Amino acid sequence: MTAYILRRLIHAVPVLIGVTSITFLLIYVVPGDPARLMMGVRADLATIESMRQELGLNDPLYVQYGRFLWNALHGDLGRSFATNRDVLDSILERLPATALLAFASILVAVLIGIPLGVLSALRRNSAMDFISMLCALAGISIPVFFLGILFAWIVGFWLRWLPVTGYIDERGLAALILPALTLGTRPLALVARLMRSSMLEVLRREFICAARARGASEWLVVLKHALINALNPVLTAISGSLADLLAGAFFVEFIFQWPGMGLLAIRAIRTLDITLIQGTVLVAAVIFVLVNLLTDLFYKLLDPRVEL
Repeated sequence: MTAYILRRLIHAVPVLIGVTSITFLLIYVVPGDPARLMMGVRADLATIESMRQELGLNDPLYVQYGRFLWNALHGDLGRSFATNRDVLDSILERLPATALLAFASILVAVLIGIPLGVLSALRRNSAMDFISMLCALAGISIPVFFLGILFAWIVGFWLRWLPVTGYIDERGLAALILPALTLGTRPLALVARLMRSSMLEVLRREFICAARARGASEWLVVLKHALINALNPVLTAISGSLADLLAGAFFVEFIFQWPGMGLLAIRAIRTLDITLIQGTVLVAAVIFVLVNLLTDLFYKLLDPRVEL
């Protein structure tokens, strides 16, 4: 197990370097001068040039990238060009909000997706099965940003049932519902479809027939025997979805103005805050790698037969 963890961490190094390299190069393709954005349109050329020199923007690209990697290895992601705040402090300040949104979305997926998949399997080929799987297919297919705008318009602006923007310290848990539903729709659909197929497979096994032959009630067979054995692939998909939620959270946080890491990154992109963009991408990549590693270890704990 220890050797596997070390091997995965070593393999993660090229991934992180590749992600930061691509991000670093793309930043310099985008038109705009961070020094001019910082100083404003009325600043003269001498002031802008002095600021570029101070920020190290006149150095060759490979020098700037090497400096970023060296500082990152020492836990220093630099200071924001726009706010002059420490980048790592800014990200860690926003990270709890993103984590709360991600776990709330997973909770939505579990509480709705698992019962929906079980009921669809028990009523296979019925109208309920057809409608629930059609909704699950729509949940997988519709882009999260479009779904967020749709929820905000219908539930927030038209029906006025829930707040569209805000945070839990301002409007309570009501502000969390729409972002969590939006971000949780895709994992909910995946969980429902996977739960249905897994339940159908388990219900055909011999030990289920034996339990029924012993006179056990149908609900006891479903809950005690079938459901527990059908949960393994579903739990793996749920843990794996946590990493995927990071990408979707960027759009959802922007639509609902949720004060998380995604909203911070989008604002950094709009102001061409290079250090903050690099920092958020690096932290997101590290989280993605670690969550995938924990998912594999979790799968091993659920099924010891799995070889790592």
